[in-house]
Amino acid sequence: MIYGERIRFRAIDRDDLPTFVKWINDPEVLQGIGIYLPFSMADEEDWFEGMRKRPPDEHNLAIEVRLPSDQAGSPSDQAGSPSDQAGSPSDQAGLPSEQDGEPNKEGGEDNWKMIGSCGFFNLDKRNRSAEFGIMIGDKSYWNRGYGTEAVRLLAQHGYNTLNLNRIYLRVLETNPRAIRAYEKAGFTLEGRQRQAEFRDGKYIDMLVLSMLKDEFGHP
Repeated sequence: MIYGERIRFRAIDRDDLPTFVKWINDPEVLQGIGIYLPFSMADEEDWFEGMRKRPPDEHNLAIEVRLPSDQAGSPSDQAGSPSDQAGSPSDQAGLPSEQDGEPNKEGGEDNWKMIGSCGFFNLDKRNRSAEFGIMIGDKSYWNRGYGTEAVRLLAQHGYNTLNLNRIYLRVLETNPRAIRAYEKAGFTLEGRQRQAEFRDGKYIDMLVLSMLKDEFGHP
């Protein structure tokens, strides 16, 4: 497990796939990821098998939030998929709020709820560079700071565990919520791919943001 203040990352299991399919077929969630067609369970199973064949550093991770003690044991009603989040250009963050308290690293599994997924892809070991994607599929956790926290935790993992020097992402200019989350996490706009994505009958610019290891943790 990889622990943050309010969240943790864990490996994705086959049992998570139905939740992912539910999320990526939600029209609102779909606006923030690279998928643009209906996604079936068979498609998600193919994605899962393909992910398992990639190097371990490029395996997607489930994002879980720590539930208050009075909710522990309740069904985890999750939904959020890797699908192309780690692999898709326009991955988005849904952002959640602050709660005080340290994570209970020894708490039971029922104290955690999956809300999304994230991961690295296009890993370049010689140049120590990688692209990442993230999806907060559970919309009840949007706009509460969890996307920003997940981005920071993933960056920390990339720099301190995978020995990356540069982490970058691509995001549609029409996704201001995600752009704010990335900038709040320390990413800087470095370029624009003009009319790179066709959505809803029009071409949309793709923004490229990045952060270097020596910039991580600085304002």
